[in-house]
Amino acid sequence: MDINANVLNEYKKKTVSADEAVKIVRSNMEVIMGSVALPTLELDKALAKRRDELTNVYLRGTSIMHYSEAPKSDPTHEHFILNDLSFSVDERKMQADGIAFFTPCVLSEIPEIIRRRPADVMFAAATPMDANGFFNLSITGVGTAAAIKTSKHIVLEIHDTIPHVCGPEQYVHITDVDYVVEVADSKLPVYLPNIEPTEVDKKIAMNIMPLITDGSCLQLGVGGTPNYVGKMIAESDLKDFGIHTELLASAYFDMFKAGKITNTKKALNKGTSICTFVLGSKELYKFIDHNPLIQLYPSDYTNNPFNIMQNDNVISICGCIHIDILGQVSAESVGRKQVSGTGGQVDYHYSAYHSHGGKGIICVQSARFDQKSGKYVSNILPALIPGTVVTTPSSLISYVATEYGLVNLKGKSTWERAEALISVAHPECQDQLVEECKKANIWRRSNKR
Repeated sequence: MDINANVLNEYKKKTVSADEAVKIVRSNMEVIMGSVALPTLELDKALAKRRDELTNVYLRGTSIMHYSEAPKSDPTHEHFILNDLSFSVDERKMQADGIAFFTPCVLSEIPEIIRRRPADVMFAAATPMDANGFFNLSITGVGTAAAIKTSKHIVLEIHDTIPHVCGPEQYVHITDVDYVVEVADSKLPVYLPNIEPTEVDKKIAMNIMPLITDGSCLQLGVGGTPNYVGKMIAESDLKDFGIHTELLASAYFDMFKAGKITNTKKALNKGTSICTFVLGSKELYKFIDHNPLIQLYPSDYTNNPFNIMQNDNVISICGCIHIDILGQVSAESVGRKQVSGTGGQVDYHYSAYHSHGGKGIICVQSARFDQKSGKYVSNILPALIPGTVVTTPSSLISYVATEYGLVNLKGKSTWERAEALISVAHPECQDQLVEECKKANIWRRSNKR
């Protein structure tokens, strides 16, 4: 690769060690860290070394997917404090240890949140520079482009192991970068192995499949149920699917291989699959590398309801932790314990309903088995646990699927919702739910039992 001499000189001048690069951070600054499957690990470790030189550094991320060294070095929060827009397993551990905090938001608004609160420094992972001086931001969109455009200083970690992902805002030029840090032994991207579906996942997926038709535009999440939906579609006679999603996960890979995804029926971005981040297997990352049929956009494009609902037959499948008897959905917390972020569930569930022929579906395992009591504990609750965050309000809920069936709550009254949800609850939990509904005056004597 022949690189322009001026570009190459600029690159050499800005290439420094991680320890040197983080000197750009000063006390009282706000720093956006690499997120999702591209955490900026070397810069994080180097920043941790500077703990005693700094105070009140406000760290921001969007599911940074590693146990961050900087806040770990300072459990008193005098030097660093981490605030994350979307929790992963690692953030949950950090929250439990008192060093990470959640920033509530919906995914579609993250770029605007960043624009209205510009950071002082942006850390981002990127591919090696091309001949024209451009780096590719790889598999993480969401608010990355907004942060690149608005942050005062940009520091890039360069990884030759991450895929090049096409998209209109996926590039940053060497002239816009303060420092470049080359990573010799890269551990990126973070892989999410295929999650094998349980028998319950398979039953939920089979209950959903009758809603899916030729030409549907899909939004699938992470987990056993979406993965099995993708597998079932790949093995079916269905065809001509489109992809307009926030997450491009391994659930789509079987469909790509089977030729089920053509994007010919979409009204928006016809011919291409649209996402705002990618998280999955090695095979998926290889498939999307330099693939012009996969386009990554910021989340205020992919999750904008106006854009989503321009496509007909949008099918949105999202999971949750609990749903109450009125249809309030929590996909992010159990009481005050933050499990995940709000993400794009509200964006897509609402938009699917307003897409011509579209359907928004919430999936939940009907119950979990408690080893201590030897009984099933319902995930359909009379009321959410106190302190639990409502992800999607009851007024927006449409379809709910468990392993015992599929119901549509849209337009139903409280007692009709109670009846519908109890019909798909675990059989061992149904009688108790009926009693709780009676106490709440949302159960009619004529209800079916």
